Amino acid sequence: MVRLGTGIGWRPEIADAVERMPGVDWVEAVAENVCPGHLPESLLRLRERGVTVVPHGVSLGLGGAERPDETRLTALAERAEALGSPLVTEHIAFVRAGGALTASPRLEAGHLLPVPRTRDALDVLCENVRIAQDALPVPLAVENIAALFSWPGEEMTEGQFLYELADRTGVRLLIDVANLHTNHVNRGEDPAKALAELPLEALAYVHVAGGFERDGVWHDSHAHPVPRPVLDILTDLASRVSPPGVLLERDENFPAPEELERELDTIREALATGGASRTAALPEPVRTAARAVPEAPAPVRERLALEQTALLSALVAGTPAPEGFDRVRLGVQARALAAKRADVVAKVAPELPVILGDGYRPAFLAYAQRHPMTGGYRRDALEFAGRLLAEGRPADAGARAELREWRQERSGAKPRSRRPGVRLARATRRVLLRR
Repeated sequence: MVRLGTGIGWRPEIADAVERMPGVDWVEAVAENVCPGHLPESLLRLRERGVTVVPHGVSLGLGGAERPDETRLTALAERAEALGSPLVTEHIAFVRAGGALTASPRLEAGHLLPVPRTRDALDVLCENVRIAQDALPVPLAVENIAALFSWPGEEMTEGQFLYELADRTGVRLLIDVANLHTNHVNRGEDPAKALAELPLEALAYVHVAGGFERDGVWHDSHAHPVPRPVLDILTDLASRVSPPGVLLERDENFPAPEELERELDTIREALATGGASRTAALPEPVRTAARAVPEAPAPVRERLALEQTALLSALVAGTPAPEGFDRVRLGVQARALAAKRADVVAKVAPELPVILGDGYRPAFLAYAQRHPMTGGYRRDALEFAGRLLAEGRPADAGARAELREWRQERSGAKPRSRRPGVRLARATRRVLLRR
């Protein structure tokens, strides 16, 4: 078991601060945001100093009905090797649905959605995890996710579900204590009970993050300070086992470096408090070898595919909510998915908010209500721009010409000329159109 220590999520916006931050033993980078052939200089410098870097995947969809995509697995393996990582991590979630198993269009959630805690879903998840384990050069750890709603007819608690998964596959667990708090508020699940049921000997490391509550719903934002209830769950966890590593996650709304350092100190204090009450005489648990994982029968995958597609369609395409779900909570989740989609598209294509100004967000949210995402965010940005142009928007002729220019530059059969003379002519034309 790798002892990682105390770490922080590496993000480009805080890369310089992370490099200067004292007491950071390791960092975690979003795998999809790292290119193996062009690693960020900051990560290279951290690696040279002996700081461990762990790639954290967000798009594999191990809880989906389909088997893991080989291309995505290869990409994750390449990042682990390029970073010299001792392990890689992903989520117990589904992120897309539809396609061949349902003979319907593929839909993308753009977010992590919970899998039903049923025997069928567990069978599929176990096989998917073993496929991923076989394709990766280092051990895999999987993370429990935060959820705004529950599936009807669930057969296990979260702790039981994770115990079975770890026992059958030997996979390690990344426990997010902030997600345990989210599920406590949103689904009435007791964090202490979940910790008591977990196979803590499979623990790889721990995530800690902040969020906010609105109208009785907890949103796992990763953009707010870590609240006391989350720290209390961390203390409870540390009273049961010595976590190999703990990491602070922050994805946006970054505070000053000094505040991040204070949060890391608070996390260390919570760990120390829990460790002081841990029974030192308890022996380290010994995990048995994973059992053979049988192939999930085709009908099981097909049933799960239909269930997940019906749910995702309700969330992103406005179809009726499947029977048994809380329609109010699904509405909250649908709005959250659309808002996140707008935020990510604005990051992937930062020119769009500049071109459209204050009209970007309402225009995109209206577009998202009628047009579910079927590909990645870059494709989503192009399709959004194309839809606006087809409708004769934006109303301002200059902005419309600039939007058309932007889309042509990114969707043409070949890159548009970057010769200075040609670029100057295009810029001049844009200026004249705006007059």
